[in-house]
Amino acid sequence: MTTTGEDHEAVPTGPWWWARRRSAALDGGLALVSALECGAEGVPFARDAGIPASLGIVFGVLAGSVLLIRRRWPIAVVLVAIAITPAQMGFLMGIVGLYTLASCELPRRVIAALAGMSLLGTMIVTFVRVRQDMARGDLTLGNWFVPFAAVTTSLGLTAPPLLLGLYVGARRRLMESLRERADSLERELQLLAERAEERAEWARNEERTRIAREMHDVVAHRVSLMVVHAAALQAVARKDPEKAVKNAALVGDMGRQALTELREMLGVLRSTEGPAQVQVQTQAQTQVQTRSQVRTRAEASEQGVPGAPDAVPLAAVGAAAAAAASRAAGGTPEGPCLSELDELVGQSAAAGMAVDLSVQGTVRPYAAEVEQTAYRVVQEALTNVHKHAAGAKTYVRLAHRSAEIAMQVENEPPPEPASASAGLPSGGNGLLGMRERVVALGGVFVSGPTDAGGFRVSAVIPAS
Repeated sequence: MTTTGEDHEAVPTGPWWWARRRSAALDGGLALVSALECGAEGVPFARDAGIPASLGIVFGVLAGSVLLIRRRWPIAVVLVAIAITPAQMGFLMGIVGLYTLASCELPRRVIAALAGMSLLGTMIVTFVRVRQDMARGDLTLGNWFVPFAAVTTSLGLTAPPLLLGLYVGARRRLMESLRERADSLERELQLLAERAEERAEWARNEERTRIAREMHDVVAHRVSLMVVHAAALQAVARKDPEKAVKNAALVGDMGRQALTELREMLGVLRSTEGPAQVQVQTQAQTQVQTRSQVRTRAEASEQGVPGAPDAVPLAAVGAAAAAAASRAAGGTPEGPCLSELDELVGQSAAAGMAVDLSVQGTVRPYAAEVEQTAYRVVQEALTNVHKHAAGAKTYVRLAHRSAEIAMQVENEPPPEPASASAGLPSGGNGLLGMRERVVALGGVFVSGPTDAGGFRVSAVIPAS
């Protein structure tokens, strides 16, 4: 599992300025070794300086112990190492101090200046010591050996720890950058997952609303006509048997049509539930796989394997989420069209309604959702007339315009106010459903009573 930046920046568990106890133990061990080294080197220093050996040992131990604060104040450690270089002590402290200095988040000019001071100090001290040894006869090599020994010794004590520290510092910064990038990708994937869930929920709600609207249109219109024909059948059953038989046949036809449309709607409902769930599950699996790829690439980067997570297909994940949400809503099933408007008006006329249909403009095909919406608006308006103004003369007007299609259903006041209602229940959702249909296509819907006491329903829908 990838160690992210949030995990890396956890609360420190070590004492004082150390992030971990292991780091504190390492620095303590290095400081102890450095103190022992400087204490041992303090004996010849005290002899050369003409001071007591114990004082030289104490000075060496105190100087070597400064390595304990290398993580908190690396500059101070390097300065102390440079200061005690003439005494030929603190070699370990100088090496570790330069490594720590190079790996810290300090300006490069500061690191270069201190490294140059350490190199120059070591070079001068080595040059002087080697020259003194040759003057005493301890070394019998030529004069060329003095600068050679000074340069090689200073470079050997300065360059390796400096280069290693620069490499470790750069690698640490790279890993922190990768951790931050992994955290950012995790947050973006989580946000995409939340948005996908919201879109899926929105799609399910839209599907429920659409199915409920279709069910209302089918049931309300067909059942209203069936009730009207049943009332007429009851009225003429004894007086006119032939007309009663005709009305009974119409009631049967209406019932069969209603059952057929309901069966189609239920079939669509069953067919859209399964794929939607499969799509949501597929989308979730894709997000999990993408998240695993992010972690795998980050782990590979930590282990030095090439292939850091330079680019994760977030846009592809977002597109897949949007596509799954849109597909979950399901396509609009095949529904009625404007060519069936004459049959719709004929059914209302057969139920005893005086309805007049007029069409203006050139008839042309429209998008399926436009024709279906226009048909449903007229159907629901006629159903409301059957419910609330039985027997009223009704005018249905349809206008084909250049960029839109307009429809209007207007009824006159019912001839008998007492029988204005056919006894059909009304949930008050018909007008709301028509408005939702029209507005969803970018159209305009207006409804309300007329000055003459009737009711008017008007809608304008863009042609594309």
